[in-house]
Amino acid sequence: MYRVLLVDDEEDVREGLVVEVDWEALDLRIVGLAENGREALEMAERVEPDIVVTDISMPFMNGLELAQRLRKRNPLVKVVILTGYDEFDYARQAISLSVDEYLLKPFSAGHLTELLTRLRAQMAAEVAEREDVQQLREHYHTSLPLLQADLMATLLHRQKSSTYIHSKAKQCGLDLTGERYGVSVLTLHMDEDAELKRFAALNIAAEVWAEHGAGHAFMHQETIVLLYVDRWGGTDGAKRQQKALENVMRSINHYLRIPATVGSGQIVNTLADVNHAYEDAMLALDYRLVPGTDSIIYIADVERQTAGKLRFDELKQQTLTRCLKAGTQAELEEVLEIIFREITVEHSRSDIQLYLIEVLTTVWKAAQASGEEMEDIFGAGFQLYADLFRLPGLAEAQRKVREVCLLVQHRIASGRQHVYKDIVEQALVFTKEHYADPDLSIQKVCGHLHISSGYFCGIFKKEVQLTFLQYLMQIRMEAARELLRSTELKSFQIAEQVGFAEPNYFSFCFKKHIGVSPKEYRKQASLAASEGSIR
Repeated sequence: MYRVLLVDDEEDVREGLVVEVDWEALDLRIVGLAENGREALEMAERVEPDIVVTDISMPFMNGLELAQRLRKRNPLVKVVILTGYDEFDYARQAISLSVDEYLLKPFSAGHLTELLTRLRAQMAAEVAEREDVQQLREHYHTSLPLLQADLMATLLHRQKSSTYIHSKAKQCGLDLTGERYGVSVLTLHMDEDAELKRFAALNIAAEVWAEHGAGHAFMHQETIVLLYVDRWGGTDGAKRQQKALENVMRSINHYLRIPATVGSGQIVNTLADVNHAYEDAMLALDYRLVPGTDSIIYIADVERQTAGKLRFDELKQQTLTRCLKAGTQAELEEVLEIIFREITVEHSRSDIQLYLIEVLTTVWKAAQASGEEMEDIFGAGFQLYADLFRLPGLAEAQRKVREVCLLVQHRIASGRQHVYKDIVEQALVFTKEHYADPDLSIQKVCGHLHISSGYFCGIFKKEVQLTFLQYLMQIRMEAARELLRSTELKSFQIAEQVGFAEPNYFSFCFKKHIGVSPKEYRKQASLAASEGSIR
């Protein structure tokens, strides 16, 4: 449902528009009523209308200026101008500037309904154009190679859930269904025509890999990555991968006569662990300079590999960091349960200690990134890692890690709340000091604070329970009331001192917010003061 802001200086016109048009039937909802262009501009910041229906002739800011100002803030807003016959030529010229539709007064509810129906259809057509299935499909197919390359890079460097990866793979036309997975990295040793020869090698490797039904071959960071997808299961998966690798190397040597080396990682059970297989493959590739190594280097041949190796991987790091910075205690407890579940009796004491050190290091980094110092949380001279080593058993170590995590989470949350309050306090001080500036705005305050307006508006309303513009108006009205009570200044002088460039607009706002005109308010204040002195 689209949001509509109605603007007209005549109350009966505004009320008539509200009552006489079936807005709900048009899939429209009125979110604000304004009496003039300046009030509408301020209101638009709060209600964010999709359509603005405005009179052309209004005090303080006419409809065309309002349309231009609205378009600067939001180019997508639709503006409908209501105009009299004597302003018709003027309004018609505005169509080429910043107005979408105009309606000549006097008009009926039927005429306005017809116009809004047309405008609503235009907006729907614009949305449909953006969502045109055929165009999107053509663009999507053109982008498929890039999407596939991006997914493969994600697979190698980020740990995502198997469900997520399978979903993305299906979307970009890749079949990654398998029982187990392996990664091998092939690098060519050459000096001339490197790009062309690497491309030729990729074509050969991809062809051989496909012949074996082994999975997918692709280029990544000047190496050829061979993703092995074991679709058969059983115990001979490693042999199938080995045979395919040997044929790739044999073909490259036969057709290109270029020396090459392959590093191959351990086969893993899930897509989520492919990044570990890639890390192992790159590690195996580093052994190519060791004398006596073959052109195909398996990590299991050059390094002792323990079953169920403890890995505090990127996914665990990211999840823990997020919970520390922005999660609840229950979420943090759940993450720690997952982290501790990885540890079994099969792991050595040194492996467990290293794993928990990596956990604590992530906690430390999260604290520092949030502006917190561990010394402030645990006291000067604390020995976090040494204390962990002195604990008698795994249960005690886990309790220690949990205690540290909860303390850091609480400290970050408290610090964030303090930052919110500090930003809002600075904004309040700045506003009180500069409310007399008629150009004072959210943008000017945010420029002073060096923060974005979206972030500022959210925390300001949360802390003050008012929008910034409502607070600014409140400050200006309080200052005006004080000046009316305590000085003999004219109304136009008071308007200038409290930030209004137009005295008439000051009077309009004062009466709207206080209930009486400035002149009447001064009279009431003077009378009340006299009665008080008599008593």
